[in-house]
Amino acid sequence: MLNRIDLRGSATDPRGLLPRAQLDVSVAVDKIRPVVEAVREHGFAAIREATERFDGVRLERLRVPAEAIAAAADTLDPEVRAALTEAITRVRKVHADQRRAEVTTQVVPGGSVTERWVPVSRVGLYVPGGLAMYPSTVVMNVVPAQVAGVDSLVIASPPQVDNGGLPDARVLAACALLGVEEVYAVGGAQAIAMLAYGAEECRPVDMVTGPGNIWVTAAKRLLRGVVGIDAEAGPTEIAILADDTADPVHVAADLISQAEHDPLAASVLVTPSQALVEAVERELTRQVAATKHSARITEALTGPQSGAVLVDDLAAGLRVVDAYAAEHLEIQTVDAREWAMRVRNAGAVFVGAYSPVSLGDYCAGSNHVLPTGGCARHSSGLSVQTFLRGIHIVDYDEAALRDVAGHVVTLANVEDLPAHGEAVSVRFA
Repeated sequence: MLNRIDLRGSATDPRGLLPRAQLDVSVAVDKIRPVVEAVREHGFAAIREATERFDGVRLERLRVPAEAIAAAADTLDPEVRAALTEAITRVRKVHADQRRAEVTTQVVPGGSVTERWVPVSRVGLYVPGGLAMYPSTVVMNVVPAQVAGVDSLVIASPPQVDNGGLPDARVLAACALLGVEEVYAVGGAQAIAMLAYGAEECRPVDMVTGPGNIWVTAAKRLLRGVVGIDAEAGPTEIAILADDTADPVHVAADLISQAEHDPLAASVLVTPSQALVEAVERELTRQVAATKHSARITEALTGPQSGAVLVDDLAAGLRVVDAYAAEHLEIQTVDAREWAMRVRNAGAVFVGAYSPVSLGDYCAGSNHVLPTGGCARHSSGLSVQTFLRGIHIVDYDEAALRDVAGHVVTLANVEDLPAHGEAVSVRFA
């Protein structure tokens, strides 16, 4: 079921050899550009037209009524409420420790630089609603923004035909549990454009976060600069670094769990054990046949973005997973934590047999909005820091400026910017 890539004995940089989803976001940008421009120019009328065309829903208004949000919470299944409440508690506990403290550095007597951390004022949080519904993504977006101190939170989520043109009821219930009152029944590129430019009741935001399909990703790329974004998140990924101590039943189940998201989802096993690959293959055949979304999962597992990579040893496997830079990386080996602490590139790392990615998706306390497509080499997952801006406050008195004035003038002249130097020397004429 999995494509096999044999890197044993290879000294080649593995980045060009590893399985990866083939997505051309630039082509998608060209396709959604007219939608985004129409929303900028025509607001609600353009959003309604796009929503009817793509989602099969004709909107009468963008904002979800407060009573609909309250009703969704009132009718929420008690087990789902308990699970969401526990997830909120754990995610809030982890993210509370991410707060940044104001720091003042006394550079010289009379001269200091203070770094303040100031939250973004207004944030648009996107919650997908296509092949699956994601009340958990409400938690992962909202909690770090609230902990950061963001004043104004807006959620956009696609309208559902089977929920009267409102977002999924469980998504609305999660909003209620978190105290989010401003919710819009808009999805896709038109939602990102609405958040960036504003429309009717929705004022423009300063930043957009959250995962989505390729059209959402394309809109975020197109509108970056009009608003800030967290990342261009693509289809989900899991990589598993495992040796012959790993249980093939666990490994197969974890590969399947992420393949369940999307036909373009990537599931990659990296191991020095050919016996494990063969055992996992047998388990995949058995487990996929018995699971609900078997057609979708099979398409993902057999696609070019998924595969089993054979390596010489765990050290070589570590080099491969660092080159791959997975959104989710599981370590199922002897001394799993030791190997996990050596990982440099991953959105999140899951240690040992009892820390599956599914735990992180919901109730580990970590955040599941993570970088994909190799972006974990340079980017982090969603956190409190995502919603904070560092502002330097420079405070020098006369003596401190006089002491360094000559150096400022020298560097200004070197760069042929004499007025920069004169702005200092004029103070001591």
